[in-house]
Amino acid sequence: MDFKHYLQVLKENTPYDFSNYSDNSIKRRLQKVIADNDLTIDELLEKTQNDKGFIERLVEDITVNTTELFRDPELWPAFYEKLLPMLKGKKTFNIWHAGCSSGMEVYSNMILLNELGLLEKARIFATDISANMVRQCKNGSYRYGFNKMQLTDFKAVLRKYPLNGISAIDFSKYFEIDEASDRITVKEFLREKVDVRQHDLVQSNPPFYHKFDIIFCRNVLIYFNANLQSKVYQMFHKQLYPKGAMILGNHESLTGFYNTKFNKNGPVYTKSNSFHFKYH
Repeated sequence: MDFKHYLQVLKENTPYDFSNYSDNSIKRRLQKVIADNDLTIDELLEKTQNDKGFIERLVEDITVNTTELFRDPELWPAFYEKLLPMLKGKKTFNIWHAGCSSGMEVYSNMILLNELGLLEKARIFATDISANMVRQCKNGSYRYGFNKMQLTDFKAVLRKYPLNGISAIDFSKYFEIDEASDRITVKEFLREKVDVRQHDLVQSNPPFYHKFDIIFCRNVLIYFNANLQSKVYQMFHKQLYPKGAMILGNHESLTGFYNTKFNKNGPVYTKSNSFHFKYH
């Protein structure tokens, strides 16, 4: 199968453009879609042109939606240790979770903001390319068994590295937990505070008029080729306030030109100066 030809057909018939994703990654995922759905190439093309439901499932299969509550537990104390002074000094601040998946990282962050007495100051925005992930983020309902170990691991990290004096969190303040049904559901006061929208990072126009103090984009850019990564870093740099921070995944890092435009401090990349880009 000519994958680049298929991606062009997808781009021409749907709102989605995966042509700048990593070749190896997109090829593996499309091969899996074909095998899982027992499709011929002609059937794949026909569904791409005529079946909107199939396209939404395809997008979900192509994109990576692995996430957990408090994923990478050690990240959070290190992150807030570096940014807490900046956030405490602001009357309000804006946070964008780009590529938020089902929203577990969004709510993890909001819980910590609340524990630190900062949630009322925060305006939280979350976006994902997948309509299904956007729905899940808005609903805030997840499998309890899948996340139980992450909550346990984070509690252990917090005991070892107290966050601004906080060494324990009562998670019953934030979740309805039903072990019998294997569900953990975020309480409404958190869910209603998040502005969740469907958005494709491939598009050069950001989905909000706001600038941001913090942009989370973790374990997303690793699946993009270098050209697309550069375009997204360009957008993030423009959307950040001076001294704003960008948080990437553990296996993602800035190189080349963009390395000079952010100062790295552990998991935090701080915008180092302002200059103007032109979108292409």
